[in-house]
Amino acid sequence: MSHKADELEKLKAKASKDQTLPLREGAKNLVFGDGNPEAKIFLLGEAPGKNEDEQGLPFVGAAGKFLDKLLESAGVKREDVWISNVVYFRPPENRPPTAKELAAFASYVEQQLKVINPKIVITLGRFSLNTFLPDGKITKIHGNPQKIKWNDQEITLLPMYHPSAGLRSPDVRKLLEEDFLNNKVLLAKF
Repeated sequence: MSHKADELEKLKAKASKDQTLPLREGAKNLVFGDGNPEAKIFLLGEAPGKNEDEQGLPFVGAAGKFLDKLLESAGVKREDVWISNVVYFRPPENRPPTAKELAAFASYVEQQLKVINPKIVITLGRFSLNTFLPDGKITKIHGNPQKIKWNDQEITLLPMYHPSAGLRSPDVRKLLEEDFLNNKVLLAKF
């Protein structure tokens, strides 16, 4: 096991035991993250859904299958990236996470990012975008790479709509498909 994989396992174990984390009640599994610990591309979503809660893995339902197609269209293999969410337990009825819930998981998200040390972070939806750009509006900056400082290093932030929004709206689906295709050259660098 690589050093990063080992660090991620320790962090996952710590989160699993952390009784202060909200949303634990009613959830079946902690959905910490999955993928390549050596990834240069880190995808950050919102929260686990029903399938994710059952399997303990991020983006394994319909939105995950759509995300896989989007990544593939941009020449990126899922096994080459790391995928996580801003909260690790499924909110009741798939409601959006509250500010208090986001804050409770924030240090774990930050530690995951520190371990992975990606060159590019693809935010999926407004909650993950606002982790980095609190005033960022997904409708205004989706698909447009942003250079930001994060933990004393420069990373490229690539805000995208959440794949589940693309499943609900044909217009958003089209934007997502275009945004991934338009960033194919950028993503190929990583």
